Amino acid sequence: MRRVTLENRFVRLEPLTREHVEPLLRAACLDRSTFALAPVPRDRAEMIDYVDRALADEEAARALPFATIRRGAENEVVGSVRLMSFEWWSWPTGAIHVAGEPRRADAGDPPDVAEIGHAWLSPTAQRTTVNSAACLLLLIHAFEAFRVHRLVLKTDARNQRSRAAIGRLGGHFEGVLRAHQPAADGVVRDTAMFSIVRSEWAAVRKRIEAALG
Repeated sequence: MRRVTLENRFVRLEPLTREHVEPLLRAACLDRSTFALAPVPRDRAEMIDYVDRALADEEAARALPFATIRRGAENEVVGSVRLMSFEWWSWPTGAIHVAGEPRRADAGDPPDVAEIGHAWLSPTAQRTTVNSAACLLLLIHAFEAFRVHRLVLKTDARNQRSRAAIGRLGGHFEGVLRAHQPAADGVVRDTAMFSIVRSEWAAVRKRIEAALG
């Protein structure tokens, strides 16, 4: 899947590389008080492993990982995010009524479903325009370049701050998957599931752009 840089006047999302290890580590270690429920690397070894795993997922066409850069005088690296968990649907033979389907992963076709995940920001960038601006770029790419039918967002069910942020973006709450996966704090977590579907995208985009001014 082709690497791409996404940017607007607030942020730039650069394809993740090993060169981002040190600036990401600085962003991750400034203040860890908000990372209790987020799997954010704690030291250089963990950050190298984090980046290498992300690049392996990209090589296997499972994700597009990015470094999140706040635009300004310093162009500061403030976190990371991915388009990930790509799905290519199997359609019934001879009964397809949707243009552009079916798609094939082995032919390089874009996925039917994607997820915004592995998203974290340094506390200096939290509660700013950075998250909304970055998510807007990813949503535009997912719905307008990939033409996905469904975009998934999920978080630890205990993470009320993250759940509220997803709701503000326009994510539709679908419910909670119980005992879904290991959590960042070492327990088995429930996962709050959200989605945005193609029919909602125009209104979601308008809402986010209005919020960003």
